[in-house]
Amino acid sequence: MRFEELKLTYGYPLQLQTTNLAGQPERSSCRLIGCLPGRSILLSVPKQAGKLIKFRVGQKIVVRLMIDNGIGIFAGIVESQTLEPYPILHLSYPEAVTFKGIRGATRVAVREKIEVTNMSVEGRIKTMGFLSDMSISGARIELDEDIAQIGNTLELRAQVDIRDVRKELVLSGVIRSCVDPADNPGDGVMISYGIEFTNQSDEQRLVLYAYVFNQMALQEHSAT
Repeated sequence: MRFEELKLTYGYPLQLQTTNLAGQPERSSCRLIGCLPGRSILLSVPKQAGKLIKFRVGQKIVVRLMIDNGIGIFAGIVESQTLEPYPILHLSYPEAVTFKGIRGATRVAVREKIEVTNMSVEGRIKTMGFLSDMSISGARIELDEDIAQIGNTLELRAQVDIRDVRKELVLSGVIRSCVDPADNPGDGVMISYGIEFTNQSDEQRLVLYAYVFNQMALQEHSAT
């Protein structure tokens, strides 16, 4: 798959993986700022402990991102890191993106406000966020707060419209992937989780199917 075929929007969350001096992998998160097809891609510079991470020219980086029904992976080489007018990481344009499927259904892009509860921790921490995309088997959500980790079970609640009928959408799922935000709350960067739905009642499943298929129909209609 070619990078341009992903049709990523600016601000899309990415995860960078490098190797430290001890040979251990280190991961940080950033956002796509822009790209020059065939030449380079421009990324925000992630932070660690409140400070910008310094990358060296020629350093190899593995980039991961959640797309469609899975995870995309590609490798790049640092071309430069600039500070003016704002921090930018220049990465070589990827030759190809490897795709690893993790969901079994077609994704549909959405933007719904949700209430999220971590059912796996004492006290059942709650926060607010957004459904960014979903299928009948999973979803990507974006939250202001990091309240969970991979393997935790989350409950999602949203009020949605299905053919002018207002319904409560209740979803339960396990976190299968996570993209941490850059360590800079002032930028309004949100943390992204990839969720696989589990333990749905028949009623919940019917509302989920109706909502997803209605969103697909609306988007197909708007594209024609």
